Amino acid sequence: MEEIEFILDSTKESMNGSIAHLEKEFLNIRAGKATPQMLGGVFVDYYGSQTPLSQVANVNVPDARTITVTPWEKSMLHPIEKAIMIANLGFNPMNNGDNIIISVPPLTEERRRDLVKQAKAEAEDAKIGIRNARKDANTDIKKLEKDGTSEDVCKKAEEDVQKLTDAYIKKIEEHLVIKEAEIMKV
Repeated sequence: MEEIEFILDSTKESMNGSIAHLEKEFLNIRAGKATPQMLGGVFVDYYGSQTPLSQVANVNVPDARTITVTPWEKSMLHPIEKAIMIANLGFNPMNNGDNIIISVPPLTEERRRDLVKQAKAEAEDAKIGIRNARKDANTDIKKLEKDGTSEDVCKKAEEDVQKLTDAYIKKIEEHLVIKEAEIMKV
């Protein structure tokens, strides 16, 4: 029984990891209003090493359509501007000599549909992660059955794994519905 509890706990942990990853990916899909997370994937060449933007500058959102980036060193203005362009986020940064100002354009209908597709793809990846966790758990349960654990106990454990899988897939669907509504809201 202890081994089965361990299998169920590690499966739950793995499934929670898939959900956490999905939530992190959803943060990167912008829904029209400016957030500092939009620049979360930008890496700047800081004295020869690729450094996250947040470690070389302050990123602020003064209003729903503007992001300001204030570097801690004035010499970093141009490298930061270049890094934002290279990140291909669809932004056109403007350098005013002190900081970088990014106007976040309103999303077009076509761009919203593309973002919804991207969100669905991320949700599908998360579901694959959940299914892989289920497969691993069921494989471990089968090994226990071969090693002498009773068939009834193993069947019950497989049912528990399936219940976990269904619950986590449902969570992913709920997250996707919320994200879709957020993206499509004008």
